[in-house]
Amino acid sequence: MGFKVLIVEDSKSSREFIASAVESISGVEAITTASGFEALRLLPRHRFDLIITDINMPDINGLELIHFVKKSPVHCETPLFIITTEGREQDRERGMKLGAVEYLVKPFQPASLERLLRQYLKLA
Repeated sequence: MGFKVLIVEDSKSSREFIASAVESISGVEAITTASGFEALRLLPRHRFDLIITDINMPDINGLELIHFVKKSPVHCETPLFIITTEGREQDRERGMKLGAVEYLVKPFQPASLERLLRQYLKLA
């Protein structure tokens, strides 16, 4: 059984870096998009096992995306990670309050993300 992880990140280099870390785990597929609007378009068409989002994006931001995801009957229980350059405690608290389960500040080590992915996908 394969796992699908949605990555929502407007920076191409960050998106590719995160996707590489995700796909380094056997059986895990990364589906990437550069915008929150595109992510909202993909959500009804796929069953994602985990969603990773940035906070700062040009259309809808990651916090707004989390709000929409948590209202979705299909994805309301899907674990959400925030990966961002925003290291302020108030941003972290807001993200966690909205429903994110992890908050990683860039730059981070791929091994940290891989460990968390294995934990939440129950591959550990």
